[in-house]
Amino acid sequence: VPLQASGGGLVQPGGSLRLSCEGIGFSLDWHAIGWFRQAPGKEREWVSCISRSDGSPNYADSVKGRFTISRDNPKNTVYLQMNRLEPEDTAVYLCAPGKRCSPRPTEYYYWGQGTLVTVSS
Repeated sequence: VPLQASGGGLVQPGGSLRLSCEGIGFSLDWHAIGWFRQAPGKEREWVSCISRSDGSPNYADSVKGRFTISRDNPKNTVYLQMNRLEPEDTAVYLCAPGKRCSPRPTEYYYWGQGTLVTVSS
């Protein structure tokens, strides 16, 4: 899989993490990139995406104002800065390339393994 998500870990409520989605032999700047998350026993949930054209971001209501998505094209990486984390944010976070920014998983081409974020005291 040509995308690798990293940066997850254990953090206390109110803390911050920055996730990275790196293209491995795959150029991210030609694609919209979406972040999704999946908690145990729950469906995959859209978190955020960034468009390929103008880099405009979109966020799920549950993370708006707390998370920020950004691109670093020279580093071929998309970041998800997560602030004011809550226990409900605990999940495996995955990034995926797509033709357009969309909350629908079916709009994305493929999925990597993801990185685990655990928010707990």
